[in-house]
Amino acid sequence: MMNFFTIMMIFFIIIANIIGLLVFLQKRSIYFFALTILCLAAVFGGAGSILGIVIIRDPFAVFYGLQIGYILLMNSGIVLLIAALTTLLRKMYKRN
Repeated sequence: MMNFFTIMMIFFIIIANIIGLLVFLQKRSIYFFALTILCLAAVFGGAGSILGIVIIRDPFAVFYGLQIGYILLMNSGIVLLIAALTTLLRKMYKRN
């Protein structure tokens, strides 16, 4: 059962990053990329919680979905930090 949830977690993370990449390629803004992953953290966290409840039939299965949301939230934070550093470096090198 744990292998299924690990695979599900990896699948949701990959799908969120692919959707974020598609948004980035369309909008050309890494901030939209981070915002998309942040929004998908809530969506996929809820979907993971519902899947956990349906499969395990235990109320504590909600925490599996919340773990997916937490990992995607951290992923979004990392992308946002990279975006801020990239913007800062662009402005620094534009001045010189």
